[in-house]
Amino acid sequence: MKIPTAASLSPLGERLKAIFSLLLERFGPRFWWPAETPFEVCIGAILTQNTAWTNVEKAISAVKGAGVLTVEGIEATPAGRLAELIRPAGYYNVKSKRIKGFVEWLRERHGGSLDVMFNVEWRALRTELLKVAGIGPETCDAILLYAGKKPTFVVDAYTRRLLHRLGLLPAKAGYDETRLMFMEHLPGDALLFNEYHALIVEECKTFCRTRPLCDRCPLAQQCPTFDSGCNPKKQT
Repeated sequence: MKIPTAASLSPLGERLKAIFSLLLERFGPRFWWPAETPFEVCIGAILTQNTAWTNVEKAISAVKGAGVLTVEGIEATPAGRLAELIRPAGYYNVKSKRIKGFVEWLRERHGGSLDVMFNVEWRALRTELLKVAGIGPETCDAILLYAGKKPTFVVDAYTRRLLHRLGLLPAKAGYDETRLMFMEHLPGDALLFNEYHALIVEECKTFCRTRPLCDRCPLAQQCPTFDSGCNPKKQT
């Protein structure tokens, strides 16, 4: 895919566009989020807090195997039983309560229907979702973007690491500051934001690691840290 046509992009927008193009050329489309239904995306977004995706997959598989990966199924499952099913995802008692709380909110506010929920203007829905216990900004934006196909950017530790190393943000940049960089300087397009975040994750898992592989990175020539310590050839 390409960046949607815009009348003009700011210099920062052009830089973000160039980064996206290089990542897409290197990795190709990522086809995120890996889930069969929007509800599975919502549950996965809660489960992935503070854990690796491989653990989430195990938890999701267990919930599917028990036949309760639906609004009604979660409602009918005692919190203790749900906690046992999602144990591989870690913090299972806390996450069980968060999942139950999300489903209870969904039932009370939107009749238990994601279709009804996603018909709400997405900015208003984001404000509402952020008030649900256990739904922080990253989880909220993942639900909106990946389940609801709304044009909001998802920020994670990978995003902050990459933008800092590229000299676009300070190391201590917060969630909102990082998110607004994409929201304000790129066209508001859900498909673009979906693909961009997925490509950032792939880049940081493959090259821009905690100890980076700069000499193989598709962004090496874009990166001011390449010749100032990030380059593993200069590390001792």
